[in-house]
Amino acid sequence: QVYLVESGGGLVQPGGSLRLSCTASGDTSRINGLGWYRQAPGKERELVAIVDNGNSTMYGESVKGRFTAARGNTKNTVFLQMNSLKPEDTAVYYCNADHPSVSWGYWGQGTQVTVSS
Repeated sequence: QVYLVESGGGLVQPGGSLRLSCTASGDTSRINGLGWYRQAPGKERELVAIVDNGNSTMYGESVKGRFTAARGNTKNTVFLQMNSLKPEDTAVYYCNADHPSVSWGYWGQGTQVTVSS
């Protein structure tokens, strides 16, 4: 079992920045990757970024060049640096973990990011 807790969401003006954090606990020694998804009202959940244990990253098309995901030194954390935020980035952001027991099946409770003037 893996438990994920996100933090760092909030309200920011267009063009601003936010940094999200996610910390994993439980059976973390077998985590293969950590990542971020988001879901806006009335829309499907979409990929933001994932980082594997080798620090290879993959980004959703809508955030490439603006967002940067990275694992922490302990490998149990993942960060999402979000720059040049746009109103369409408004969503609940969820942390996600890839584990042998459930491939990309562990989710955090989500943190709200609102981009508005």
